[in-house]
Amino acid sequence: MITFSERKDFDPALLVRLYDCAPWAKARTVDGIRDMLDHTDLAISAWEGPRLVGFGRVLTDYVYRASIWDVIVDPEFQGQDIGTQIMEKILHHPSLKRVEKFWLCTRDKQTFYEKLGFSSNEQTGMVWDRKKHTPPR
Repeated sequence: MITFSERKDFDPALLVRLYDCAPWAKARTVDGIRDMLDHTDLAISAWEGPRLVGFGRVLTDYVYRASIWDVIVDPEFQGQDIGTQIMEKILHHPSLKRVEKFWLCTRDKQTFYEKLGFSSNEQTGMVWDRKKHTPPR
């Protein structure tokens, strides 16, 4: 049976194992994930017993904007609506009920998010990547 939690104090090594399943997260480390979790406003995790099988997180001001990051489901558990349940728990979370717009970035899961009501027609944004820039001296 899959259970869901908002706790962020689990062993970050469990999330490293899950992130290793995704090409966009393979370089993440236990220390980095620990810091990330400390600074995440809301995290939803999915568990089968002690096994972490899904995760998603939110950064927000709780009023105007929230950004959704790192939604991931263990490949062995995909197709069981775990990702949908994580997203629904985020979008309808009581602490986020005033948020006007939710933003997310995805490279290959547009169809999944469109089924949840997300639109690519409104996308605006720019990215600055630290790895692509030499810091000023």
